Amino acid sequence: MSEIRRLVLDVLKPHHPSIIEMAQKLSVATGVLGVNCTVSEVDQETQKIKITIEGNMIDYDSVSDVIAEGGAVVHSIDSVSAGKTLVEEVETPQDR
Repeated sequence: MSEIRRLVLDVLKPHHPSIIEMAQKLSVATGVLGVNCTVSEVDQETQKIKITIEGNMIDYDSVSDVIAEGGAVVHSIDSVSAGKTLVEEVETPQDR
């Protein structure tokens, strides 16, 4: 099976742990080389965050476990890149 190199996840999490703690824990998951967490919405009890993960042979189950341990839930997998190299998305006329 091909290696997962990038994941973009839409996650709903409680205010604690912070996105700093979440990023630190995700950064040591199997196959992860880097993590970016960005808050996109906040309400009284939760935060919606976009998590972008890059690495070599990212283990989605390991990533999912870290997210669940933080009391968070993956709402959707918004993007996946796999293979020997990362391929950047190319804008086409229908994307405009």
